[in-house]
Amino acid sequence: MENDEILENIGSLVEEERSLRQRTGGLPEEERARLAELEVRLDQCWDLLRQRRAKAEFGEDPDTAAVRPAAEVEGYRS
Repeated sequence: MENDEILENIGSLVEEERSLRQRTGGLPEEERARLAELEVRLDQCWDLLRQRRAKAEFGEDPDTAAVRPAAEVEGYRS
């Protein structure tokens, strides 16, 4: 996946996240679960983009970057 594709995916996820967050009156359980999933997927996309940029900066092949597991990416917050 190229950087532009990752950024496009991020944009789509952010748009959906905003749409869910703008709803008033609270979200049903299904939509709260989707929101949590979106947050994780966004973190994974941003992480992948950072990996690709770092590899390119240091002369490595950015295509060797891979999506890391959610538990690993979410663990960065700690």
